[in-house]
Amino acid sequence: MEANLSIRGLKKHFGDNKVLDGVDLDVPDASVTTIIGKSGIGKSVLLKCIAGLLQPDAGRIELQGKPITSNHGAAADGTSIFSYMFQNNALFDSLSAFDNIALPLRETTGLNAQEIRARVESMLEQVELTEASGRYPGELSGGMKKRVALARALVTNPQIVLFDEPTTGLDPERKFSVFEMIADYRERFGFTALLVSHDIPEVFEVSDRVAWLDAGTIKFCGAPDQLNEAAESALAGILNKANYVRKQL
Repeated sequence: MEANLSIRGLKKHFGDNKVLDGVDLDVPDASVTTIIGKSGIGKSVLLKCIAGLLQPDAGRIELQGKPITSNHGAAADGTSIFSYMFQNNALFDSLSAFDNIALPLRETTGLNAQEIRARVESMLEQVELTEASGRYPGELSGGMKKRVALARALVTNPQIVLFDEPTTGLDPERKFSVFEMIADYRERFGFTALLVSHDIPEVFEVSDRVAWLDAGTIKFCGAPDQLNEAAESALAGILNKANYVRKQL
């Protein structure tokens, strides 16, 4: 697969804490790549650097061989390079499902009200939320909130969608439903997906590639079925613990 997104030598330090210390990562076009690692190791920091929510201290981020120098809102025509699906959805309680989805178009594009309405209504239909258009987050189920958050991430027709722990707070059955939803919409919309997830090994079912982040660098990147063969002792411990917990459920 051709590398769509290329990260080289990415560094992000907070004081003396070297959270990212030279990350190299290639994300193939139209793939699902999942970043795994221990809690607090810097997975979400990496995602936020890619999204432009944090400024890296060093390194470069390239898309199809060209440096990305400005991040990353939607263009005037309503399209974007990146979109970001936050942990816990980050929906605005005071806005309806329609208005939550419309927000990035209203805030960052030159589309008129009629164009925005058409784009949002089409997105609501595609995620099967047309009847929930006027409902507020407090009136939606957990699964519906996830779909609203995903629709908001997709409404700008992004090339790459960044998912930061998309299954936080969900039970095991609903977690797998969210992973299936991501895989399904990736097929439908053709975007590249980059996920951060603790849900090992469930997330491997929808991942083309897995990247293990540890001590500020990527220690392994490859197909999920290569993990056990390539696992160093620290990663083997994570995988064994995850498999043990899964067997107990």
